Amino acid sequence: MDLRKARIITAMTTPFNEQGLVDYEQLEKLINFLLENGTEGLVVGGTTGESPTLAHEEKIALYRKTVELTAGRVPIIAGTGSFNTAETIAFTKEVEAISGIDAALVVVPYYSKPNQAGIYAHFEAVAASTTLPIIIYNVPGRTSVSINPKTTIKLSAIKNIIGVKECLGLDALSEEIEKTADDFLVYTGEDGNAFPAKCIGATGVISVASHVLGNDIAKMYDLLEEGSLAEAASMHRQLVPKMTSLFTVPSPAPVKFALNHLGIHVGGTRLPLVICTKEEEAHILKELNWTK
Repeated sequence: MDLRKARIITAMTTPFNEQGLVDYEQLEKLINFLLENGTEGLVVGGTTGESPTLAHEEKIALYRKTVELTAGRVPIIAGTGSFNTAETIAFTKEVEAISGIDAALVVVPYYSKPNQAGIYAHFEAVAASTTLPIIIYNVPGRTSVSINPKTTIKLSAIKNIIGVKECLGLDALSEEIEKTADDFLVYTGEDGNAFPAKCIGATGVISVASHVLGNDIAKMYDLLEEGSLAEAASMHRQLVPKMTSLFTVPSPAPVKFALNHLGIHVGGTRLPLVICTKEEEAHILKELNWTK
């Protein structure tokens, strides 16, 4: 599938075994499950994939295995960003050499708190270093710094900066959709905005909830594209509490619990993240309507 046609991209979790190592057997099961249930693209090694806790060698091995197991069925976007521009460039070049990676997801540099000029220069330098398509990842709730939509719009003129995963909100999405070229990909990174973002012209959603709600999101988008606005809106209203339940504690603990509950054994989280308590698990099951 062409990346530009992917409406629902799952920010995939990284399965761990009981020893806390990447579990490639379960990775295969997870990928097949996702692709059978609404997912039209994958992000590997992103926030939901617990990238801050993955060693460099683990990331490279994970990316290669994801390409192998996906076997060209959907596009793959690999996380390559960090707060260090030189390190981001070096890692992006390394990932570029992996045949089958369709784009790099590059997070806005965190911790250092660069201004807009610094953010622009960071992405400009990364893009100039690689032929790999770049998707900007703006997630100020985690990075404590945000790229201004005007900076994103300016960066969109660079040939291989092809899109943005925007978590700032609908106003930012609206401005970016309106003022970038038609082929610039604008994804919301907030599951709760999957429906309104699509309504205002976004490409779709880079989603956590699609791990377990992928078919529902796909049906909602199908209804919207068919012109059944009221029915799609009704689905959105029903989905929001379920989506919200998957963020009641730091992600990806809730969605990993949900997958484990379904028999897709992705294991727990790596410290400093911790797994859900029994009370938290009960709340998630209730909101997902998975209780008997």
